[in-house]
Amino acid sequence: MSDLTVRPVETRAEQKRFVRLPWRIYRDDPCWMPPLVMSQEELLGFRPCPFYDASKSRSFLAARGGVDVGRITAIVNAGHVERYGEPRGFFGFFECDDDEAAARALFGAAREWLAGEGMTAVRGPANPSLNYECGLLIEGFDTPPFFMMTHNKPYYSTLVEAQGLRKVEDMYAFWGRLEMLETIDSKLGVMVEGVKERFGVSVRPLDRRRFDEEVRMFLDIYNSSLGGTWGFVPLSPGEVRHMAASLKHLIVPELALVAEVDGKPIGTVFCLLDYNPRIKAIDGRLLPFGFLRLLWNKKGIKRMRAISTNVVPEYQAWGVGLVLHAALVPRLYAWGMQEVEFSWVLESNHLSKRTLERGGALVTKKYRMYDGAV
Repeated sequence: MSDLTVRPVETRAEQKRFVRLPWRIYRDDPCWMPPLVMSQEELLGFRPCPFYDASKSRSFLAARGGVDVGRITAIVNAGHVERYGEPRGFFGFFECDDDEAAARALFGAAREWLAGEGMTAVRGPANPSLNYECGLLIEGFDTPPFFMMTHNKPYYSTLVEAQGLRKVEDMYAFWGRLEMLETIDSKLGVMVEGVKERFGVSVRPLDRRRFDEEVRMFLDIYNSSLGGTWGFVPLSPGEVRHMAASLKHLIVPELALVAEVDGKPIGTVFCLLDYNPRIKAIDGRLLPFGFLRLLWNKKGIKRMRAISTNVVPEYQAWGVGLVLHAALVPRLYAWGMQEVEFSWVLESNHLSKRTLERGGALVTKKYRMYDGAV
């Protein structure tokens, strides 16, 4: 055991080793999907990223006998500390062989760094916050994840819980095939028409002519709608601009809808095609020509992830989300969509869970967030 070392990631070579480690750990796992390398480096702070304008992180690599066996990133999310008034740090980007000693050493290094930053508690996994990829997969290992959802080895929960971390919140991925929508409770259709008629709600797709402005509007509604959601921290203005630019080429306007009342946007439903199989085909590399293979013939992708349905607070009791989903269905048929995943949904979000269950969607994956002491 004495040959185990844990070191902070400092050099460019160490950053590359940190990013590449999952390729070895998951080499025999057909369900694993590689990340987009450039995006991963941004979220780690290895490249400029507006999340780190106020926040900070430190990454660590564990090696045994000269072979990298694990990694972790400790994160101080300044937005969380300010919003909740608690000295809680985060861990993320955790990957490890089935090696409890290595996991213990990694969490020890992360906790020591967080304590040095004044943190007294830790939560995770967050890569690097709940606005990006988060949660440890604890059920549903036999199918690949949808775009921007996590995947890990089944033994990870054992490694994490051995470090004294305990469940604080679970998140669900609901899945359905399009033909399942035909069995939706007819009462929902009546409710949708009632909401549209009573409150004058109309729905339109994202306006291609004002694309950049529209994407920022989607993200602004996302920020304003989630104030009471567990663990939520708003995207900073810099993150909004950066995320809007990052999503520009991935968004399909027909699958991004806006609900309006008297011409004022009050809600959105935001979907992204499941680009994961294409990312796997290019091995996570956009350059030199990977981005062309990623974005070519989007109409050929028949799986999508419904990432977020958001309604501004003053309209949240109206049933606007149902109106948005009802408007989305014919567009999915027109696209030829076959599968949809609604993810993620907090276990404490009883309204969304009931609505999806009534629509016939099935829980296919469960993710967990953990809390512990530093």
